[in-house]
This record gives sequence, structure tokens and C-alpha cells, in this order.
Amino acid sequence: MPYRRLPNTDQARLRALRTAVQFSENQNYSMQIVNYKTILEARNFLNVFEKQLIQYQQALDSQVSANKRYQQIVHNARLYISHFIQVLNLSVIRADIKKDHKIFYHLDPNNHTVPDLTTEASLLQWGKSIIDGENERVRNGGLPIYNPAIAKVQVHFEVFKEYKSTQKMHQSSTNRTWEELVKLREKGDAIILDIWNQVEVKFKDEKPFARLTKCQNYGLIFYYRKGEKELTLADDVEISQE
Repeated sequence: MPYRRLPNTDQARLRALRTAVQFSENQNYSMQIVNYKTILEARNFLNVFEKQLIQYQQALDSQVSANKRYQQIVHNARLYISHFIQVLNLSVIRADIKKDHKIFYHLDPNNHTVPDLTTEASLLQWGKSIIDGENERVRNGGLPIYNPAIAKVQVHFEVFKEYKSTQKMHQSSTNRTWEELVKLREKGDAIILDIWNQVEVKFKDEKPFARLTKCQNYGLIFYYRKGEKELTLADDVEISQE
């Protein structure tokens, strides 16, 4: 006899529950295999579970869509911050700006490479340092850099910070709906297990193929072990002739 296994995907859970509910609804009350309380619980759970699946998918789609826009914004912020630092370094090399003034930006006066900007944390750190540093240098009498102007850098930096906050909200929403879905899965599996147990008890005295078929009508999922012969009607006939 093949062994049963609970569904391991949300769509499989939905199919198992729908099958049991629909098949039970087509039976006369006197012929009910699964008790009415369990079927009512399954029907109510189906509505809740389907709504939660939709909410999670919507939250995930929204996050993915927002992330595409966010990645472009991150790219723009990194581009402008990097470009400004390169222009600053060239100005120092040409002696247009005193190298000691790089300290305003928290940059090493003797190092003319661009700091690592690969992470969002580094963008936040260096974006603030560059903006604050340029403003401080100008207040101390220095001529502003115009290509790119710090105001342009700041626009992209502020947009980056704003979208970073928005992206966190999307992620939080997705995580929240996911956690709620996980809890519902546990409840759904318990309901499915209850239904399957009731069905198997009802048909436990049937011949193997008949028992398998009748259980499958209620959504039970069976798997054959490697090398195990599949049951057929002939198996039941053979048992009857013994």
C-alpha cells in the first residue's frame, strides 16, 4: 500500500482542502465521511487562506516592483557621489584645492582613490561626509565644485535615503504577510490531517485498490515507494477470489 504525505506547497494545500470540501458537499448527510464540524472549519479556513495568499503575493509584487526603481536610484546616488570625489581628487592633484581640505570630507589627503561605495551603508556614510565636507570647505572660503555641484549630489542622495526608507516598509509588509501565511499553513495542515485521518478510518476495511481510490476522492495524496507495484482493480479481484 502506498504511503500518504501532507501537501508541501500552498497550491497543493488548497487542492486538498477544496477536494475534501467539495466531495463532502455532494454527499447526503447520512453518508458523510468527514464530520460536519471539520468540513465547516475547512471551508472557513479556505476563505482565510486564499485571501492571505493574495495579500502576500500583492505585497511581494509591490516590493519587487519598487526594488527595480530603487536599484536605479542607488545607482544614481553612487554615480554622483563617486563622480564628486573624483573631481575633488583631480582638483587637489591640480592644486586648485589644498589637499589638507580633504579632511573636511573625512578623506585621506594623501590618498586619491575613491572609497568603497558598493554597500548601501557606505553610500550613507560617504554621501553625508561629502555633502557636509563641501559645505564646510565653502564656509571656510573655498570655491565650490560645480561639476557636479554638491546640490545635485544632495538631490540624488536625499532621494536614495527616502527610497531606502520606503523599501524597508515594503520589506516589512512582505515579511509580515509571510509570517501570517506560515502560521496559517500550520493550521491548514492540521485540518488536512484531521480530514485524512477520518477518511482512512472510514475506509480501513476496504480492499487495497478500493481504499486507495475512495481516499483519493477526498483529496488524500499517496506516493509509491521505489520499486513498489501500483495497485489496480485486479488486486482487489484477486483478494476476493482467495
